[in-house]
Amino acid sequence: MFELPKLPYGYDALEPYIDARTMEIHLTKHHATYVAKLNDALKEYPELQEKSVADLLKSLDSIPEKIRGVVRNHGGGHYNHSFFWPLMKKDGGGEPDGDLKTALAQTFGDFKTFQEKFSAAAAGHFGSGWAWLVADDAGKLSISTTSNQDSPLMQNFRPILGLDVWEHAYYLKYQNRRPEYIEAWWSVVNWQEAGKNFQEAKW
Repeated sequence: MFELPKLPYGYDALEPYIDARTMEIHLTKHHATYVAKLNDALKEYPELQEKSVADLLKSLDSIPEKIRGVVRNHGGGHYNHSFFWPLMKKDGGGEPDGDLKTALAQTFGDFKTFQEKFSAAAAGHFGSGWAWLVADDAGKLSISTTSNQDSPLMQNFRPILGLDVWEHAYYLKYQNRRPEYIEAWWSVVNWQEAGKNFQEAKW
């Protein structure tokens, strides 16, 4: 059965950009609910319990219709958040280096342009969802968004960087000021983790 991961830092590690109370509620209430409801849905399907959450999301069409919606929503929530937490760290921010920096420059012209386009996508996404930097089957980078807890895996993309733009990710500190939250988030991005994701997505 799936388990709630531990944060790789304390709840207050991302202060003042993301407050400790938001981090605690986000993990122990929201993420924990996704895990619990996913496990509950899979109780009658031991063969599905053997699969990773990524494999479940990649093959949603093969999931029994009775639980497909639950797996999509709560499996997606578990996967997305488990992917999201390591992408932040204390004293993060700055710019990527190495192959990811090169690839961003090749795709978007320079890092600043990528950052502006990613922020615009995150701010402009209607309702709850995520903003992503993803790679396709050919290794080409692009920016996309998904609604609710949908994952890029469902679209055959491999995520490199993701940002949660559900209100529960920022409302205690930023209320309705999503662009302010996005701007602050750049100061905690863990580019080493994003670089590792990029290396694992390369063909």
